[in-house]
Amino acid sequence: MIKKGNKLYSIFTGACPKCHQESMYSNKNPYMLKDVLKINDSCSHCGTKYRIEPSFFYGSMYVSYAVGIAFAVAAFVISYLFLGSGLMTAFIAIVGTLIVFYPVIMRLSRNIWINLFMHYDKSLVKPKTD
Repeated sequence: MIKKGNKLYSIFTGACPKCHQESMYSNKNPYMLKDVLKINDSCSHCGTKYRIEPSFFYGSMYVSYAVGIAFAVAAFVISYLFLGSGLMTAFIAIVGTLIVFYPVIMRLSRNIWINLFMHYDKSLVKPKTD
């Protein structure tokens, strides 16, 4: 289990990269396609602005390429090497995987991109009082 305070937590959950207290996205479900790229303007907990500059997330396209390749390689290894399918079946598995996981790949890429520029700040997290 990845805990708050770790960069991977923010990348895999889409949480605010500064405080890890809330989601950056207006809808947490990446398969709600009309909302897949809708990102909040800022964190309501710590006030971090997610859009550092107007075209900030264009850089995530480069990350998206690498993440897509990782998914494609995983699909190939599973279908061709582990399941013993033919090359054509492995190709279809790669294309199917990329289509099915496209919303996840887009979100992961954005999360990785913003986490390259922002870092977790422990001082923004208020301790729980019971």
